[in-house]
Amino acid sequence: MTTPPPALLIAGHGTRDEAGAEAFRDFVRELGRRHPHLPVAGGFIELSPPPLGEAVAELVERGVRRFAAVPLMLVSAGHAKGDIPAALAREKERHPGISYTYGRPLGPHPALLRVLERRLEEALAGTSGERSDVTVLLVGRGSTDPDANAEVHKAARLLWEGRGYAGVETAFVSLAAPDVPSGLDRCARLGARRIVVLPYFLFTGILPDRVERQARDWAAAHPELEVRSADVVGPEPELLDLVMERYEEAVGGDLRMNCDSCVYRIALPGFEDKVGLPQQPHFHPDDDGHHHGDGHGHGHHHGGHTHSHAH
Repeated sequence: MTTPPPALLIAGHGTRDEAGAEAFRDFVRELGRRHPHLPVAGGFIELSPPPLGEAVAELVERGVRRFAAVPLMLVSAGHAKGDIPAALAREKERHPGISYTYGRPLGPHPALLRVLERRLEEALAGTSGERSDVTVLLVGRGSTDPDANAEVHKAARLLWEGRGYAGVETAFVSLAAPDVPSGLDRCARLGARRIVVLPYFLFTGILPDRVERQARDWAAAHPELEVRSADVVGPEPELLDLVMERYEEAVGGDLRMNCDSCVYRIALPGFEDKVGLPQQPHFHPDDDGHHHGDGHGHGHHHGGHTHSHAH
């Protein structure tokens, strides 16, 4: 008798924007449609239903004993490093006998860079001029984790290489500098005349909307410059394929996670107190019927992460 492959569990961050949460849920359903012989479920660590614990319970009710969890996130910040592993460890206690492996976040990956390039071309559609006249401002979520912010800079550099744009600068919409207006100021000081603000986000939500609004406000104050806003990555075929690639890596044990600049493992200047912090799962308001002993509610405390993700 052939052993069935591990199920696929998609772990999302969560958003207060219902359209963004539904985009995630649609994405999970589409993965299930594309892979009808593979049990697929998805949940959030905070803010949006269903909680990750409910998704695990759904898989268990379907007879699943083994699964691979893939974080539907672009960078390895505190959620991917601490919150999700802690939540998975909690689910293992709730459901004795299950086992799982944990994959790595999605970016930066050549497939995502191709989608970002497509979003730039869409934003520039109908305009004249060359790529060499266009400066891109790639805007990430922003994190208190310097390693995560550095990954956005890496994505920006990889997007710039070989594509002929005047430059690709980086900004963040929360928790990290430079913010969007400051990033646009930098583009202008570098001589940019045409700027495309490119959100480094998978789906719509409150933060991508904020990026667009801030870009529009800055453009209104600088009418001498052409400023356009691009769309988020969205549920493109490349993203669906990439999630399956991360799933197959996790199943095969090929994780290749880079921990050289992780604040939970390396004493980076200003972040020395984070080394070795214990993992703490988020409390999800929809995850009822269980005791929550972490006591930090919806806060963004990110504990240490494990570097051996096979359990």
